[in-house]
Amino acid sequence: MSKQASFAFPTSAKLFLRRLISHWREQSAIIRTAADWTVLLYIIIPGGLLGGRLYYGFWNDVLPAWSKVLPFMTVPGLLVILLGSGGMVLLLQEGDLLFLRQRQDWISTIIRRGITYSLAVTTLKIAAAFAVMLPFIIRGYGLSWAAAASLFILTLACSWCVKLLGHIVKVQHQGLRRWLWQVPAVALPCGIYFRAAQLWSTHPSIVWITTVLFVLISLFAIQYRVRLRGTFMNDVREDYKQRMRIAGLMLRGVLDKPRPTRYKPWIFRKSQSLLSSKLPESRLSAAAIKALIRNPAHLKLYMAFTGVSLVAIFIVPAVMKWVVFIVLSSLMVSWLFSFWSLFIGDDYIGILPFTKEQKAEAGSKAVPILLMPYTVLSAAFVCFSIYDWWGLVLFVPIGAVVGIMVSRIFGAFRLAR
Repeated sequence: MSKQASFAFPTSAKLFLRRLISHWREQSAIIRTAADWTVLLYIIIPGGLLGGRLYYGFWNDVLPAWSKVLPFMTVPGLLVILLGSGGMVLLLQEGDLLFLRQRQDWISTIIRRGITYSLAVTTLKIAAAFAVMLPFIIRGYGLSWAAAASLFILTLACSWCVKLLGHIVKVQHQGLRRWLWQVPAVALPCGIYFRAAQLWSTHPSIVWITTVLFVLISLFAIQYRVRLRGTFMNDVREDYKQRMRIAGLMLRGVLDKPRPTRYKPWIFRKSQSLLSSKLPESRLSAAAIKALIRNPAHLKLYMAFTGVSLVAIFIVPAVMKWVVFIVLSSLMVSWLFSFWSLFIGDDYIGILPFTKEQKAEAGSKAVPILLMPYTVLSAAFVCFSIYDWWGLVLFVPIGAVVGIMVSRIFGAFRLAR
């Protein structure tokens, strides 16, 4: 006893409580960085009063007209979206791997209490969302209080099941396997929940049978999670990701999302050669092409601009399609040359002994190749909408010629030789 009293946290329960308080302080500090409590009070108090008056009106006044048009399955549909979002916080830290390595019972206690805390937070979220929908469920769709209570219990049991199974998948798998395992872990329970909510009126017993099934799976998942070994670093990484969700929401419009750690590229894993030529310029061009395709931010921007361009070409009149096509192709090639300048200015590329002429030659090869898919797709939209079946013959050569010509024109100004 005297030896335990010498520790700052003699029991695992006190250690977890200390971490929970630190977690709350961390979240409140993140919120305060965006707005002071004084500013928040000016928003919360009027918003609370206005929201309370609206909620009171939903119970006592006439419901909005739009609520009578929406079918009942809109309610479980919205709840399914809430069920599939969020995660769990176990309050594990990196130092536990060193200082609590010989105290596995402490780590198990922290995990159990973290699961309890996460499920309690999930319960509060579901209860708050259900309370907002309750006037429409009772008054709009005519459900009894007993039926509404059974739907709430079903929703709660499904949320526990989805959170636990989804967390287990996240800490055990990475990459494509994680997305594949999300289907039985998250999508399947949500689908069962949606189907059970759909059959509640004709088969009320299905709701309770499904609820019991979700509870049993949740209990099994808790025991499995406590006994799970070999996922400590993934647990810490998932904890950190969940703790930073509020900060991520606040910084979404300010900073780019950090790229996930990849141990292997998702494409061109064997670093195979893209171009037949073995010249240094060709190798540098191939490296630039791979760099754009492997970078999620650049690739998403490329695909997004392509999609917007195709929509713009489709909706403009026929007499304007070629003009819009040329202008948008010029914008795309300008962005690609900006990417090339960023790529060639990288510190790693600066180490390689490429001359200015070799870099310019590599850029004149890489940019047309990167531009070609965009111009060919855009030419297909132009040709099919104007020339009907003749477009099937024309769009590939026209797209290739436009891509090459626009690249050469811009390359004469953007590439320094």
